[in-house]
Amino acid sequence: MVTDIAQWLGAESFINPTKRLYWLFLLSSFLIALIFAYYKKTGQEWLSKEIWWHRSARLDYQYYVLISLIKSLLIYPFVISVTETTHITLQLLISLFDYQETLYLTHWIIVTLYTASLFLFSDFTRYWLHRLLHKSELLWAFHQVHHSAEVLTPITFYRVHPVESVLFGFRYALSTGFVTGIFLYLFGAQLSLFDILGVNALHFIALFIGSNLRHSPVPLAYYHWLEHWFISPKQHQQHHTPAYSNKNFGGVLAIWDTLFNTLQTNSNLPSNIKVYGLKAEESLRLHSIKDLLFKPFISIIRQRKSF
Repeated sequence: MVTDIAQWLGAESFINPTKRLYWLFLLSSFLIALIFAYYKKTGQEWLSKEIWWHRSARLDYQYYVLISLIKSLLIYPFVISVTETTHITLQLLISLFDYQETLYLTHWIIVTLYTASLFLFSDFTRYWLHRLLHKSELLWAFHQVHHSAEVLTPITFYRVHPVESVLFGFRYALSTGFVTGIFLYLFGAQLSLFDILGVNALHFIALFIGSNLRHSPVPLAYYHWLEHWFISPKQHQQHHTPAYSNKNFGGVLAIWDTLFNTLQTNSNLPSNIKVYGLKAEESLRLHSIKDLLFKPFISIIRQRKSF
């Protein structure tokens, strides 16, 4: 019962290594920020009350508790599971190609291929769903909730409308189940995963090396060439500005943005990005929990009436 309540209220995220707010990921991000601050001889402003107790940040903290409750009670129980998607994929392959002899490869090769395929396909589908949320007028009404944040903290990651949470829940289940079904069809019981604390090792490493800094006031950029391969915290912070919101859709990898011409590196850009949020003409004035939940629907109704 205590565990259920902790999960409903979001406290479970701090002790669950599958979650971005796992204490180790917060600690590692904090240490990276300290090193960066020492190297740049700056950083005091990152701890400012104007950021961490800004009205937007306070709204994030309140909304985090509510969205955790909504996910636990109204979303997770009804979103298709990875197991179901895996079974559907496996049965579809059998119906199309019949049973086939299991392929035998060295165990570490199978594990490496499966671990990398899960990571790559998940990141690829995340890129396209994120891009679709910006390009579709209907979906943008919901995604504006996330982009309405005026300051960035790690909790801002969870400023997501329930409709968007459902979409990302389906994306995760479908992408993971699809890859797993294919590998089970090809390799059967040989299948296993390189993991750290039960998390895909590549995903764990990505979280450990500073994912929480993407939603933070720490403007950590990578070398120009590296930002063509991996999304730096500052690149995602760019994405939260009105000027560059249609750039840098990638989750961990920047290769999708590079391939599909949506990449913006930090070369020749201001060293400190200070203006976050929506463009003035598209702002829904999302300043309360009620606004975050209901104004997207009002916006969609107005769009339909204007046709």
